[in-house]
Amino acid sequence: MRNTKKTLAGALLAMTALVGSANAQVLFWSNQAVPVEETQKMREQVLKGFDGVDFQAQDPGPFITRIEAEAKAGSGAIGVVGALHGELSTYPDDWMDLSDIDLGAVKPSPAFMELGKLGTSEQKYLPWMQANYVMAANKQALQYLPEGADINALTYDQLIAWAKNMAEQTGSPKFGFPAGPKGLKHRFFQGFLLPAFTASEVTKFRSPEAETAWNKFKELWQYTNPASTNYDFMQEPLLTGDVWVAFDHIARLGEAFNQKPDDFVAFPAPAGPKGRAFMPVLAGLAIPKWAPDPAKSKELVKYMMQPETQVATLLATNFFPTTDAPLPADLPASARALGPAVATMTSAPDALPALLPVGLGDLGGQFNQAYTDTFERIVLGNQDVRQVLDQQAEVLRKIMVDAKAPCWTPDAASEGPCPVE
Repeated sequence: MRNTKKTLAGALLAMTALVGSANAQVLFWSNQAVPVEETQKMREQVLKGFDGVDFQAQDPGPFITRIEAEAKAGSGAIGVVGALHGELSTYPDDWMDLSDIDLGAVKPSPAFMELGKLGTSEQKYLPWMQANYVMAANKQALQYLPEGADINALTYDQLIAWAKNMAEQTGSPKFGFPAGPKGLKHRFFQGFLLPAFTASEVTKFRSPEAETAWNKFKELWQYTNPASTNYDFMQEPLLTGDVWVAFDHIARLGEAFNQKPDDFVAFPAPAGPKGRAFMPVLAGLAIPKWAPDPAKSKELVKYMMQPETQVATLLATNFFPTTDAPLPADLPASARALGPAVATMTSAPDALPALLPVGLGDLGGQFNQAYTDTFERIVLGNQDVRQVLDQQAEVLRKIMVDAKAPCWTPDAASEGPCPVE
């Protein structure tokens, strides 16, 4: 029976490949632009200028399952893969070298191109689009900024003081945080709070500096709208006025700026003792070594890197170009406001990039949960910070060992699994 299943699986992959070839279409397999409206915009706006492409956006499970099945079979229908850096880096041996794609006058970010080599001498992926997380504020909140504070160069202490001023002088907490079930709270702790105090995502997880970071967040939580445990997208409470200052992914803030462009300002995340930590979200385009039509796949990748396509991708997804593509003046208000905030943060003198987790495979969810559990125990459960960090560090250590995942920026490179000191 097992052999029969294998035979059927192989036949299915072969048939899929034949169908794709017969239709002369490149199967663009992506785990980005998954929301229905974004998928539709990708097909109707971004890809309208390329003849012969089938864009399929998938949730993480089906996305990875299909790639692994085709890799195992050594053949399949996928022509181009669009995914985050961390996911592409999980399968570095499966991608062909894209060094021979001539991008002409297009200039991708050198730092992103280097990341796209995945530690090899080959260009394993081309940087497709980028996003980030920033702060947003209702202009009503600006009058409560602490004296001497520069909104584009805040510290965590100044953010706490600002939140305190708003709560005390308006009579209710006005800071908001995406702590809901589908909120991206774990990314804040992984890429912003902890690195800003420890210059680490993993190794210094239980350090005295990490303890300081969590105590700072507990201070901030005193002045945070308690409904934050229900917030998944911060654009909604910003629009209703329940929250005046918030942190979130730019794609989850966009509607606030589009609907009420004159009411809000965007600005960088705050800095800690180690720097202004931030977590760039970088997606890339790779071509599987078994792609049925590599030449056409490369044509599609080249098309996706052109200035017009990069701008169209921004309009469809709120992800910004990875190239020097000029942005038109008639962009939506969200892009006009959020783009400069990202640029200010990523080019700040104290900028400290902290990459998304790399090399965790299907343990990525457990890795994220370790940070979420730490937050819930320390901040919501008011448990002892030192005790929680010591216990959660063991959870994190086991995940790193089981995944055999080496360290990534900002942690120092490691031989073998990234250590948790």
